[in-house]
Amino acid sequence: MDKVERSAAEAVGDIADHASLAVGGFGLSGVPNVLIEAVHATGASALHVVSNNCGVDGGGLGVLLAAGRIARVTGSYIGDNKEFARQYLAGEIEVELVPQGTLAERLRAGGCGIPAFYTPAGVGTQVADGGLPRRHGPGGTVVVASPAKEIRTFDGRDHVLEHGITTDFALVRAARGDRLGNLVLNKAARNFNPLAAMAGRVTIAEVEELVEPGELDPDAVHVPGIFVQRVVPLTPGQAAAKGIEKRTVRGR
Repeated sequence: MDKVERSAAEAVGDIADHASLAVGGFGLSGVPNVLIEAVHATGASALHVVSNNCGVDGGGLGVLLAAGRIARVTGSYIGDNKEFARQYLAGEIEVELVPQGTLAERLRAGGCGIPAFYTPAGVGTQVADGGLPRRHGPGGTVVVASPAKEIRTFDGRDHVLEHGITTDFALVRAARGDRLGNLVLNKAARNFNPLAAMAGRVTIAEVEELVEPGELDPDAVHVPGIFVQRVVPLTPGQAAAKGIEKRTVRGR
């Protein structure tokens, strides 16, 4: 089945208000910027985003955030995105903070059909005991807090129950992909992209280089085509546009 779409706009055209999106990327590495811009152009709002972070000011998911299109974020890092921090503290957005490794495993579990699992990460903290602020109110009050989670003991060690994550859509970026949706990721871009791809019921991949079926070494494929429903080839300019989050130079 040829999964190549004619444009990013067509690929994301059925993403509607209140949709949930798993989005790959870490910082500015492996972020599906073209698809994010296309979602922005649709006008879809009240989105629930699941991603490690919510982009940077003016980049990545920060584009949707600044436009007020995101209602809820499940992630592990607010980071240096000042607008994200402002909206969170002002009560304009709901945020579920998750330990980074737990977030990765929740996405993987959802993609594998595992409804829940136990992990020692977070035991003895508000992650397990509840009380993490999800939404703030006037004056810094907490109007929505995280609930307490089930704890069980295995081999004398406490573990907290975490649920797998599935989303309506997933947006990911790959270095190479074929028409069947098989994807190869490059170095650091192989971060949350495979996990997000697994978790989405409809996964849309933007690829820097489109190849024909059979051209990819099967042993090099990071995301099998069974997890990908739509493929968007990038132009050379789009493929080359990669930002640097923090530029450090050495004096001569």
